[in-house]
Amino acid sequence: MGKRNNKINPPAQNSEEASNAENEESKKTQNTKGVIVLGVYIHCEGCADKVIKSLRGFDGVEEIEIDSKNHKVTVKGKNADPTKVAERLRKKTKKHVELISPIIKEKKEEKKEKKEEPPKVVEVVLKVFMHCDGCAQDVKYRIHKMQGVHTVETDMAKAQVTVKGVFDSQKLVDYIHKRAGKRAVIVKQAAPAKKEDVKKDGKKEGDKEEKTDSYNNFPPGLVYAPQLFSDENPNACSIM
Repeated sequence: MGKRNNKINPPAQNSEEASNAENEESKKTQNTKGVIVLGVYIHCEGCADKVIKSLRGFDGVEEIEIDSKNHKVTVKGKNADPTKVAERLRKKTKKHVELISPIIKEKKEEKKEKKEEPPKVVEVVLKVFMHCDGCAQDVKYRIHKMQGVHTVETDMAKAQVTVKGVFDSQKLVDYIHKRAGKRAVIVKQAAPAKKEDVKKDGKKEGDKEEKTDSYNNFPPGLVYAPQLFSDENPNACSIM
């Protein structure tokens, strides 16, 4: 098998000068505009004929060349769309078709990255009737199973349950009714207070420590009395 050239409706030339000029122009633009090179596996004459029949008469296609040795199909046509021609050949022949030339740069749509805000943590206080410790533990266990719940604190004396996490408060009420069989009423809902940086001794950072000197507690102008057992006290006992 060699190289086949299948021309479709070749334009008629009435003068030698016009044909020569057109040949020169076609040589210059052969590897640029109007030339599509496709890579297709062709193993027999039947494959070549199938390729030609698939592209013959297609929009913009003027000439088809089959190079079975190198498994290439060259399609010429100034108005032929490379992407559409390749897709047409894939659809009709059910073969893998590679667009060798021209190289089409895919335009990537720039998507604006939206900064996702971190989910807000909420604190909800619910009124839930709990008649014993076992009941309170069961409610606590059930609520912990809900997605988004961080902490659960029960107060059986006040019949209250404090829940912190990322969730919808109404869904939490429905969840408790469904899972724990308890009727819950929202008493309070708010964002948890931010914890301030506290030192180990319980004082906030930035607070200045005041020196407590007993000598400095006396008003100005007064002299403090010497301690009973002191070197400054003349009446102090001394060991001889």
